[in-house]
Amino acid sequence: MARRGDTIELAVLGLLHEGPMHGYELRKRLNLMLGWGRVLSYGSLYPALKKMLRAALITEVAATTTPTSRRPRIVYEVTEAGHDEFHRLMSEVGPTAWEDDNFDIRFAFFSSTDMEIRLRVLEGRRSRLQERLARVQGDLERTQAEVNRYAAELQRHGVESVEREVRWLSDLIKAERGDGTPAPAAPAPAPATRAPGTAGLPPTND
Repeated sequence: MARRGDTIELAVLGLLHEGPMHGYELRKRLNLMLGWGRVLSYGSLYPALKKMLRAALITEVAATTTPTSRRPRIVYEVTEAGHDEFHRLMSEVGPTAWEDDNFDIRFAFFSSTDMEIRLRVLEGRRSRLQERLARVQGDLERTQAEVNRYAAELQRHGVESVEREVRWLSDLIKAERGDGTPAPAAPAPAPATRAPGTAGLPPTND
């Protein structure tokens, strides 16, 4: 199971892989990636940045001021060790890569991995969701007679959300294999958008 700090570390390394950023910009980009349901506070970001500084994965390269603030903003840049760690993390293909939060972050940086790694992560994620779906559908059938119509609708909504992601993953896998199936235009539903339907859904990290 991936710790939240590890997920933040991967996301920060991925963003700094694109270029130097200050803390405010990092937080804004991270919140866009995580979705509205999982806002990242400075209280979570800055301890992660300090830990990465101590590990020499990133470095402070400059302090700048803005016209609206006299306080300097520290700019962070990934080091050579940070580049190596980012590529190592992105090369992992085990169950941690399939978890809800970690999968979303990894998917955002898929362009930094080769096709074989992408396929193994996509297939692992799909298999995990198919297992989850089978359990939830079984629970739904057993409990439908015991719950009110609104609770049943909420459970069905959760099932449909997982079914949509499974279909989306299948389309991506076909496109990666080059079998003529175009990649879908719409992105996968982020875990935040699945939240209303997750009542009764077993977590990904069993």
